[in-house]
Amino acid sequence: MNLNHIHHIAVICSDKDIALDFYHNKLGFKIIRENYRPERDDWKIDLELGDCELELFIMKDHPLRSSPEAYGLRHLAFRVDCVDDTVAELEAMGITCEPIRLDSFTGKKMTFFHDPDGLPLEIHE
Repeated sequence: MNLNHIHHIAVICSDKDIALDFYHNKLGFKIIRENYRPERDDWKIDLELGDCELELFIMKDHPLRSSPEAYGLRHLAFRVDCVDDTVAELEAMGITCEPIRLDSFTGKKMTFFHDPDGLPLEIHE
């Protein structure tokens, strides 16, 4: 087996405009392509950050996330140069962050915030 790196991560979102504002305008993901799928009445939007892609599936009437501790994807984490600076930038855009804490294993600063549909997102030095 020769797994080289993660190609993409898929996230289900409820509202196209809100999701693009959050991931593209606020977090800085580049839009690669937007595809409407009439047979499913949904959108598949491919975004890029560095060498990783994020697929946004904009779907109606899906269940809300019940808990970040449910089986499956727990959260997405982004490495940043300075958690303090990133928190200040996020909060200036109206994105609330949890208090900054130290990762008990690495000793590095980290914290969480959430996307518009409640998916936990982590920033970590």
